[in-house]
Amino acid sequence: MTKTPIYKIIFFNQGQIYEIYARQIYQSDLYGFIEVEELVFGERSGVLVDPSEEKLKSEFEGVSRSYLPMHAIVRIDEVAKEGIGTITEAAGGNNVSLFPSPAFNPKGSGE
Repeated sequence: MTKTPIYKIIFFNQGQIYEIYARQIYQSDLYGFIEVEELVFGERSGVLVDPSEEKLKSEFEGVSRSYLPMHAIVRIDEVAKEGIGTITEAAGGNNVSLFPSPAFNPKGSGE
């Protein structure tokens, strides 16, 4: 019997880079989105607490499924075991970001 794979998903959201772990990911029925289910958080037994992982846990508390826009995803990896999820500030420090462009040109656009 094979183990359920674990996926590391890195995505960009509101000036921050999220790194989360999940057991299931797949293309959504909503056009342009990836569904992420069964988020995995590392169980740590000890006095040391990682504040970024605690922030991530509280943000996704009670969430059974997340829909991530494809243009926000940086990378998806299948990993052997889960790591520590994090939220970090994106480097650069400017508040300008690309406007999402359509995946196809509407009819009559000339191209």
